Amino acid sequence: MAAAVKIEERTYQFALRVIRMVRALPEDYGSQAIGRQVLRSGTSIGANVEEAIGASSKRDFANKMSIAAREARETHYWLRLIKDSQLMPGKLIEPLIQEALEIKKILSKTVSTTRQRLTQAAKA
Repeated sequence: MAAAVKIEERTYQFALRVIRMVRALPEDYGSQAIGRQVLRSGTSIGANVEEAIGASSKRDFANKMSIAAREARETHYWLRLIKDSQLMPGKLIEPLIQEALEIKKILSKTVSTTRQRLTQAAKA
């Protein structure tokens, strides 16, 4: 079994894939408008993960990871919209949609676990 890829590397690689995908979108107004949205949110995920890693406290970490999770949810939305509006063939974008979903789940679970531990520590 391959070693697990750290979330910061995974989100960085995801951002690179989003950049390449946006470059491949048609050059019409609608495609470019959606492309700008997914580019912004898709590259923001990794930036917020990096900010979380450098957080000054566990609470700050949870807040920054929460922002990354929200950006992942938004990115997942835009990618599904690109697929369903047929701006890009499903077979090309489906792996990116799946990766966005997995990242979204990982980040949401990280936030949930961190906040649970903060609550438990406060009660102790």
